[in-house]
Parts: sequence; C-alpha cells; structure tokens
Amino acid sequence: MAFKLASSPHFKAQMQTKTVMQRVILCALPGIATQWYFFGWGVLIQVCLAIMVALLSEAVVLKLRNRPIKATVSDNSAILTALLIGISIPSIAPWWLVVVGTVFAIVIVKHLYGGLGQNIFNPAMAAYVMLLISFPVQMTSWSLPLTLAQTPMDLSLTLSAIFGAMTPEQLNLYKLGVDGIAMATPLDTLRTDLSLGLTMPESLNKALFANGFGVGWFWVNVAYLVGGLAMIKLKLIRWHISFAVIASIFICSSFGYLISPDTHVGPLLQLFSGATMLAAFFIATDPVTAATSVRGRLLFGALIGTLVYVIRTFGGYPDAFAFAVLLANLCAPFIDYYVKPRSYGHRSGR
Repeated sequence: MAFKLASSPHFKAQMQTKTVMQRVILCALPGIATQWYFFGWGVLIQVCLAIMVALLSEAVVLKLRNRPIKATVSDNSAILTALLIGISIPSIAPWWLVVVGTVFAIVIVKHLYGGLGQNIFNPAMAAYVMLLISFPVQMTSWSLPLTLAQTPMDLSLTLSAIFGAMTPEQLNLYKLGVDGIAMATPLDTLRTDLSLGLTMPESLNKALFANGFGVGWFWVNVAYLVGGLAMIKLKLIRWHISFAVIASIFICSSFGYLISPDTHVGPLLQLFSGATMLAAFFIATDPVTAATSVRGRLLFGALIGTLVYVIRTFGGYPDAFAFAVLLANLCAPFIDYYVKPRSYGHRSGR
C-alpha cells in the first residue's frame, strides 16, 4: 500500500488547493464590496495592485528556484495573500506601500521558508506588521467613510492620491470630515479620546460613530461575518478557531466593560470594529500556520482573541489582530505538541 505524504494545508473534501482558494476569495467579495461602498475606489485599486505584484513576485521566485511556474501560480494562494494585504492597508496609502508589503509576504515570508505549506507565519499579517513598524504614518492614514468626508474622492482623485499626483496639502483636505474631524478608525478614535480624559459615552457621541458603531465599519464586519459563515457552510474552514476568537473577545471585553464602562470598549463594538470578522474567519483560520487538532484550534483561537483584547486595551495599537495572529503562529507547534487528539481505539481509564 502506498501512502502519499504532503504538507499542509489538508482538506477532507476532495478539492484541489486552487478550488479552495477560489472559493475563499469568492466568500470575501461581500466584505470587499462593502469596503468599496463605504471607503471608495482605493480599496479595489490596492487589491488589484497587490494581486499583480504578488503574481509577478511568485513567478520570479519560482523561476529562480527552478520550480514550475504555471502550476504553482495557478493555485491562487498568492492571489489570496495579496487580497488580504490589499484590504488591510489604508485605501489611499501610496502605491509603493502595497508593493513593498506584497513582495515581502511572497518572497520572504512564503518562499524563503519553502513555499506554500512551509511558512510558519501568516504572510499577509507578517507583511502588515512589517509595514506598520517601518512606515507608521502611511499605515495609519485611514480615509474617512465617504458619507462623512468633506469632499468625497472619486476614481480619478483616488488614483492621484495613491500614485503621488496630489500634494500632501491637497490630500489632507480630502481626509477631513464634514465636521472637521480627521481620518481615524473607530478604535483609534476611542483610544485617543480615552488618553485625553474623555469617557466612552462622550467619545461615542462623535460623528464617526452611528448607533454606537463606527460608520461603515459595522457593515464591513457584518459582510465578512456573512462570508465567513459561508466558508463554514462550504466546509472550507472549520468553526473552532473563528468561534474561539469571537467568544474570547466577547468574554474579555464584557468583563472589562462591566468593571469600567467609561474606560473600556463594549463587546459589540469590539466585535464589529476594525478587522475583527475579517481576521476571525479569513486570517486566523489559515490551515498552514494554525493549530490542527480540535482542542488545539479552540485554544489557538482563544489565544488570538485574548491577545487582541489585551493589546487593544493596554497596548499601543488600536487594532491588534496582526500581532495577535503572529504570536499565535509562534505558539501553534507548541499547542499541537501538547494538545494531541486521542489515538483511535483509546479507552479512558487506561
């Protein structure tokens, strides 16, 4: 009898990696469309640019490694990595930012470790952290939702902003809201306001928030939640990691909010702001860098959710998913070693 040995990702369903990646990308489309609706053309431009750079980078590396180019590039893994990078960075970030991040993800994080199935870190999140640490100003220059912008940016203005045809002074005018507020994510705004001595209710009265949630960000998270549930239904991912991430954030933030509602973000705002649903379903569930057993996946997801809450509440970064995922990636082999499934035929008490 012959046994086939292959590296992760492994899927029980008889689906090729190419098919799995295609379906994951399709499930992400509702979230991407919602981001485009609220934050403009920059979302689609960054995604398209990242995909082109990812395919080119992968082809060059495969050529240098004397590996088959067409078969590997067509597995769509590079496209999915580029997609995650493109939707994770600010929509009007300069073009070179997404180029640097995508090249780093494909060449360094993925192929330096041997290619798909060999990398120990999530490529998209490793690239995000590298960019955030190296270029903090560009990586925190988020655009306001179009409904709050003083002058919404159309396609031509967005292209000018991304490719450097607009002066910094002109660009700053498009980053101001109707009430003069500057660009910021809801979590970043709350963090800044709390450091200035404002209470949570006072901060939530700002125009950036609507019905207690960030304008646009709530619906973006809802869209990624729908896409994530579709992936579970299609058996592209298992529910354990996503459930553990969401449950741990909800539990931790509920305790914090009960103790001090004036200084802690409530659980629903934690879940429907920033990259929560995107990361819980599309990033943390990466089969290459996550734990493998059922109990291991639950522990892996709970670790990510707890780290997210701790960093968001006490750390220096308002949205902490990239750091939490990378730290959990480091712990995945340790979790797999000590949290093993029982052997077939095992009897308790022996």
